[in-house]
Amino acid sequence: MTAQARARREQVRMRAVDRFAEGATDAQVAVEFRISRMSANRWRRAFDAGGREALLSKGPGGEKCKLTEAQLDRLQTALDEGPAAYGWDEDQCWTLARIAGLVWELFRVPYTLSGLDYLLHRLGWSWQVPTRRAVERDDAAIAAWRNDVWPEGKEPRRTWTPGSVSKTRPVKA
Repeated sequence: MTAQARARREQVRMRAVDRFAEGATDAQVAVEFRISRMSANRWRRAFDAGGREALLSKGPGGEKCKLTEAQLDRLQTALDEGPAAYGWDEDQCWTLARIAGLVWELFRVPYTLSGLDYLLHRLGWSWQVPTRRAVERDDAAIAAWRNDVWPEGKEPRRTWTPGSVSKTRPVKA
């Protein structure tokens, strides 16, 4: 969530606290601010226990990044060099598992695959499916199979028959 969105939500909580102070019920606050009654009740209890400070934004959620800015720059450079530079020459595809191994090798920092996916999106990387064709591909043989073999295996379409949506009563023809 952006800082703007967090600030907007905090303003809603503070206006709700003002309504609580005026004597509004949880249900009234929930309707007025279009929130659930459970949220209104939680806000009221937090306010009663810790005052307005208890409802202030605590900043962005989630775990802090395990890598420093310098390490993130180094990771970006390593990813740009490609997998072959780090011993994966069979194909030129980065996988999350490979990148996790690279992060461990370079920085000795463990990452889960989902955490690494989140980090890569933050760096501007997205998963891509390469458009590859096998070197052995024979387009003429594929066309011949489609024209000659495939139609033999296909059964003709069934003509229309009366049916029933009932699972317990069969169709009477």
